[in-house]
Amino acid sequence: MSDPLSLLPQSNINPQFRRRVPLHRSALWRRVFHWRQLDFELASWQMLYLLTSPRHVYRSIYYHKQTKNQWARDDPAFMILQVGGILVATAAYSMAGGVGIHGFCKALLQLLLVNYVAAGIIIASITWLIANRFLRHQNIHATDQQVEWQYAFDVHCNSFFAFFVFAYVLQFLFLPLLMKTSWVSLFLGNSLFAVAGSAYAYITFLGFQAMPFLHHQEIFLYTIPMIAIVYLLSLFGFNVSQHLLDFYF
Repeated sequence: MSDPLSLLPQSNINPQFRRRVPLHRSALWRRVFHWRQLDFELASWQMLYLLTSPRHVYRSIYYHKQTKNQWARDDPAFMILQVGGILVATAAYSMAGGVGIHGFCKALLQLLLVNYVAAGIIIASITWLIANRFLRHQNIHATDQQVEWQYAFDVHCNSFFAFFVFAYVLQFLFLPLLMKTSWVSLFLGNSLFAVAGSAYAYITFLGFQAMPFLHHQEIFLYTIPMIAIVYLLSLFGFNVSQHLLDFYF
């Protein structure tokens, strides 16, 4: 039986990088300007598997930990592709709504800097704190390990990608229907956001479940019942898609 790790392609970066000590965040961002060192193929495959089989992504990250001695990514290619996707989606919504450059910049500021970066920093900090403070095994015979903050942000990036696909990409495809004032449009739009929120929570759970020195990671799934309750209440007349589009544009 084949190793599940083989489902994802291995990085084609020069092997010399594998023998180095873990890169600091400053070194991570320096690689943005060295495109030959960026593995966009691996990042693309990770995005595909986050939508079809997210467990395999975290199995490959566990392999990354064994070879590079760090959980967090040392390649910004994944985030670069995400930022590119956000730019394309914002441009598409702006063109569809005819809002011009001002509307585009306003939506981009909200989606990229607020929803992706600022909210990601807050959520990563909260999950990082919860994991290190409450979820670590207390074993005096084992080496003390902690969750890296950068890994917590990587988990957010993974989760946000699934959220982005359901809440923004699929919403754009159904935009003509979602803009109608009918219960069908309300149901479809709110369902997309409910699935997106649940996917975010589930992939976050998988990200911390991959760390063998943590336990009780199911705490990150507790938001799903709350999402379900809000979703059911919203079906009585609150169209999430229309309100968000009005807010962005």
